[in-house]
Amino acid sequence: MNRVRELVGASYAYGLGCDGAGIGVAVLDSGMDTRHPDLKGRLAYAYNFLNHTEDVFDDCGHGTHVSGIIGGTGVASGGRYQGLAPRCHFISLKVLDRMGNGSSKTVIEALRWLIAHGREYNVRLINISVGSTAEGFSVKSGLLETVEAAWDAGFVVCCAAGNKGPKRSTITVPGTSPKVITVGCSDDNRVVQVMGAQKANYSGRGPTNACICKPDVTAPGSYLVSCNAGWQKRGAKAYATKSGTSMATPVVAGCIALLLGREPGLTNKEVKLRLRTSCQDLGLPRNQQGWGMISLPGLLAKGSGNENRENA
Repeated sequence: MNRVRELVGASYAYGLGCDGAGIGVAVLDSGMDTRHPDLKGRLAYAYNFLNHTEDVFDDCGHGTHVSGIIGGTGVASGGRYQGLAPRCHFISLKVLDRMGNGSSKTVIEALRWLIAHGREYNVRLINISVGSTAEGFSVKSGLLETVEAAWDAGFVVCCAAGNKGPKRSTITVPGTSPKVITVGCSDDNRVVQVMGAQKANYSGRGPTNACICKPDVTAPGSYLVSCNAGWQKRGAKAYATKSGTSMATPVVAGCIALLLGREPGLTNKEVKLRLRTSCQDLGLPRNQQGWGMISLPGLLAKGSGNENRENA
């Protein structure tokens, strides 16, 4: 995360006093280890949609890692592995089991809960670092419709582009939605362990089957060191390394939390427009990099919030 913060220009945001305070981020994932020093005291609400309890113990580790990227305090590393928005608060909705598997049904239930109750916890952002092919999360299942309903309700929704690249039209559902902010990896040229195999150029590429240009934006996602849910086990460390668009997505979510903390009046459409006009062009094809890599100096530079309010 020290490398990621440098790449996205986080010091610029912190120099403006941005830290994500007051911004609720809903993480639909495998839960969150609330005992981790970097995440302790940060949970505003939790629910397990697998067994319908409030126990979101992270027996997979994916959700804790994602949460640390968004806004871990970095206490356990002296600040070295601090997340992007260290004062945001979390709503942890467990939709994945210990193997990282889930179903469209649980994701839909979590999204519907957020639409009905998210404002009670000042949820502004929804991070969905899960996805599958259209065959796995069927379009007919209602998942895309529910994700778009959450967007229409005013939430900023960030979805992973998936790790099915580099072929064309490999964006995973629900990142195929034209409304949400779909995130790919800016550094997927590096060989990493994804989906149980060594792979490079793994980030999902557009266009979608509906000919929508995707992803929208990219962020670093290779070899990210963040919170380890198994940190209390004998011989374990406080941090773990993971790679993939699942890691790039919370980088973008954390950056947007900083933006919303500074300009809370921005709508989700205005946030998407700000992204479109502020990203760093990496010189890659549109269907690989989207508008480019997220850049906090560009994202926050306009600052006044008086830019033209047009649809993104």
